[in-house]
Amino acid sequence: MRTEKDLLGEKQVPKQAYYGVHTLRAVENFPLSGCKVHTKLIQAIGLVKQAAAEVNSELGYLTKEKGQAIAGAAAEVAAGNWGDQFLVDALQGGAGTSTNMNVNEVVANRAIELLGGQKGDYRIVHPLNDVNMHQSTNDVYPTAMRIAAIWLLKPLSEKCAKLQEALQDKEAEFAGIIKVGRTELQDAVPIMLGQEFSAYAGAIARDRWRLYKVEERLRQINLGGTAVGTGINANPKYIYMVNDRIRQYAGIGLARAENMIDVTQNADVFVEVSGLLKALAVNLGKISHDLRLMSSGPKSGFGEIRLPERQAGSSIMPGKVNPIIPEAVNQVAFQVMASDMAIAMAAQSGQLELNPFMPLIAHHLLASLSILTNGVIILTDYCIKGLTAERERCLELLHNSQVSVTALAPHIGYDMASELAKKAKNEGLSVAEAALAMNLLSPDRLDAILDPKAMTKPGIAGGKTK
Repeated sequence: MRTEKDLLGEKQVPKQAYYGVHTLRAVENFPLSGCKVHTKLIQAIGLVKQAAAEVNSELGYLTKEKGQAIAGAAAEVAAGNWGDQFLVDALQGGAGTSTNMNVNEVVANRAIELLGGQKGDYRIVHPLNDVNMHQSTNDVYPTAMRIAAIWLLKPLSEKCAKLQEALQDKEAEFAGIIKVGRTELQDAVPIMLGQEFSAYAGAIARDRWRLYKVEERLRQINLGGTAVGTGINANPKYIYMVNDRIRQYAGIGLARAENMIDVTQNADVFVEVSGLLKALAVNLGKISHDLRLMSSGPKSGFGEIRLPERQAGSSIMPGKVNPIIPEAVNQVAFQVMASDMAIAMAAQSGQLELNPFMPLIAHHLLASLSILTNGVIILTDYCIKGLTAERERCLELLHNSQVSVTALAPHIGYDMASELAKKAKNEGLSVAEAALAMNLLSPDRLDAILDPKAMTKPGIAGGKTK
């Protein structure tokens, strides 16, 4: 063990640990969720530390040797190394200070090691005086959050594009399959199965575009604003140089916010992003509910489509296969919608110059991005691509329904069509049989009007009667 001390006193730290006393206190103080800080956020903070060390070295605030060691250690963190050294719970007090301290200590001790020293010898590299130079948690953490969110938005948008393509493929494949359309779970009018999938594709297309555009809202960063956005303790040259450097390393079109106080205080941009994630979750949930309904049975339910069989569905009922992929995606949707509420509450609860609840916002936002991406992947690859249509079942349900009666309303009037539907239902007749029995229209005219495919297009089936 090695002894480290802070404002509150001394503490024993494992000798080989890269973290230090501040990290250990945070671990003790926040035994909350059991969830660690999102990997992408840690990597983004590492990137900030690398950029800051290089700029501070170039400006003469750090020796070249020390600056290179800090930048090298931070680059390792940005690359995803030393993941087991980041111990702080995702939910924490202090607006993210504990996470920033954790990264500062890991970078410092790794830099000390690179310089040939022993971990904990902060005379060589100090976590705060050197690694955190010209920085505050209040500009590092929000900047890293934006970078991490953009990193995660890009793959989500790309996976939505793949889902859209898969749905459009099914739209084309099912274009000729007619079935019962339903409103409020009741038989309504005929629809093509392909038309239903075209609506799903349209919804995902909107989500894809929203996510692509919202990245622009995250590009304004407050790096260099330090404590409250005023830039206290940061050289103006550093502020401009570090923003240029972080933009270069992150590979994103980042820009220093014109009003860094605003970006430091307010978290509404994360609420905006979360709202669009919620919209995607709503659409994914609706599609998944529909897939479960249409595949229900398969013999005693709708049974209109068949989902790929992924695993045995029951420990007691042999042969049962459940719609596990849509069910899993539904749960992703529920989680994202719940997270959106938490993000909104946290964002509006900030006071004056800082929002202390940024860790909760980061946890839920980045987790939502991650699980949505995974949910879209499994829905696309494990469900949509392999699902098939039960054409004969679709026709059977259509022929046994009374959905075609709507097409007769323009020709015989709503009231008479209602009487016809009642007769068909009570006497077990088809709509055509009931219409002939009531001597409403000639057989040829009925055939023209009751063509199911004509009912799936705009216009009056059978043409106008006048």
